[in-house]
Amino acid sequence: MIKARVPAENPEANLGDYNKRYQSFNWKDIEEQFTWHTTGRINIAHEAVDRWAMDPERKERKALIFEKGDTVAIFTYLQLKEKSAQWANLLVRFGFETGDRLFVFLPPCPEIYFALLACARIGALFCPVYATSTFDEVSVRISDAVPRGILTHPDLVEMLPTDIQDNTEFIFLTEGPLPNLLANEILVGGIPQQMPTEFCNIWLRPRSPLYLSYTSGSTGPPKGVVHAHDDMVGILSTAREVLDLREDTVLWVDADPAWVTGIVYGVLAPWLCGATALVQGDPFEAANWYWTLEKHSVSVWYTTPRTLTRLKEAGGNLASRYDMSHLRHMATVGAPLVPDIFYWVKQHLGRSPHDTYWMTETGMICLANFPSMDIKPGAMGRPVPGVEVAILDEDGEPMPPLSLGELAIRAGWPAMMVGLWLDEDRYRAYFNEKGWFLTGDIAIMDDEGYYFHQGRNDDLIKAGGHKVIGPYEIEQILCMHPAVSEAAVISKGSEPDEGVSYLKAFITIHKGFTPSIRLNHEIKAFVKASLSSDIIVKELSFLERLPKTRSGKLLRRVLRAGELGLPAGETANMEE
Repeated sequence: MIKARVPAENPEANLGDYNKRYQSFNWKDIEEQFTWHTTGRINIAHEAVDRWAMDPERKERKALIFEKGDTVAIFTYLQLKEKSAQWANLLVRFGFETGDRLFVFLPPCPEIYFALLACARIGALFCPVYATSTFDEVSVRISDAVPRGILTHPDLVEMLPTDIQDNTEFIFLTEGPLPNLLANEILVGGIPQQMPTEFCNIWLRPRSPLYLSYTSGSTGPPKGVVHAHDDMVGILSTAREVLDLREDTVLWVDADPAWVTGIVYGVLAPWLCGATALVQGDPFEAANWYWTLEKHSVSVWYTTPRTLTRLKEAGGNLASRYDMSHLRHMATVGAPLVPDIFYWVKQHLGRSPHDTYWMTETGMICLANFPSMDIKPGAMGRPVPGVEVAILDEDGEPMPPLSLGELAIRAGWPAMMVGLWLDEDRYRAYFNEKGWFLTGDIAIMDDEGYYFHQGRNDDLIKAGGHKVIGPYEIEQILCMHPAVSEAAVISKGSEPDEGVSYLKAFITIHKGFTPSIRLNHEIKAFVKASLSSDIIVKELSFLERLPKTRSGKLLRRVLRAGELGLPAGETANMEE
């Protein structure tokens, strides 16, 4: 277990005293901060945008900064209210109603966010789709959700199924000329600008659907996770206490808008706090990422370990050329933040990255390293106030500290998904009979309440009779060898009589090293000297890269599938 501890960098952050806050926390106190607590009228568009736009002192505050190429577009809260109202009027003009679905199949652009708010205003479901999705990925999602309309770009129309007009009424195109590939194409163009800038929001029930996000189909068909308008309670609370958002914050979440992080914390969280959301629409380039932080005086940055790894690969000298003095807090999501990357970032960027944990299904951050709390590098952190977390055994019972088991969350937090689209049985399978939401992740909690991710349930390795371990610690040992850059470990079975587990390791190596039989034996010998005798790395393969999700989460199941000759599911565009 990790013993290292890095002192808190910001003891004066919003959260303050974690233990005191966790013990006294009540979700009703958060609800009272919304206008609907007194009016009874619920719509997230009103709480995130309209109430600031109607405030004379806040209406001209920057709500959205969008940058792509040489263009920077800035929208105040008043402008965002008016533009999204125009888009809502546009959708109503074409017959959209509460409960309809709008797919948004676009590369990063401001129209994505106008459409999100427009859907919220009328009670329609907003469903973002990666612009890099394959034909099959798009088709499966369309067949499942049957959207009334799809907002897309002419360059992407070829990715839509030819029979789409049978179930989808409108193909809205943000710009022309029309490809004329489908009969129901409509050029949006300047139509929104001709619409009224006022729109009477549809007032909804708290659990009314807001957006539909599809998760990976690696173990079955993609799952359409449904989230609701009153997710705003959990989003607001975690935005303030985990990301330390304030009204003067410029928040940059460098996530694709089709990823749930890009929607929930990319825009909804800062808007609910009355802060500024920054969106960088260009593909990753290390120098541009640093320049974005400096140019827009970013104060809070929410990124991924994968991005930080790529910055490390670009070298520490590059980071020293940019002014990041405005950056007071940074956090990560999407994959475990390993100590090596943590310390590199702290040294070269002058800030400690704070890892967080959540899933598409949870709708909000559930575990975090808080700004006001000491960090144990490698830990996911501690539960956010209002959330109960436990490590469960095979019988679904909570286990004591330092026990390896399944990470579970007590059902009922505000942003919990309301269901899976048209799949009630699959939804119920997430919960056990004792009221726990089962994440499918395995973890350990130390004696101070910090949680450490150890892999997925199907990554567990049995050794020494009833002994069960996760692959993470073995992978960290592999990475201690000077030649190894990254590692993934899977089980290749065991000898029941001997209690010995045989593993296969997949590794990538640093520049300057060459794969060879000698290096293969050398690495296995190195690991053998550091592992228990009942755990043996029997095979080792060199790879150019390891299979990962967009955010950098390791996909061991893809490696297992390859070993067994089974389908690996969607890997090219694997989501969280």
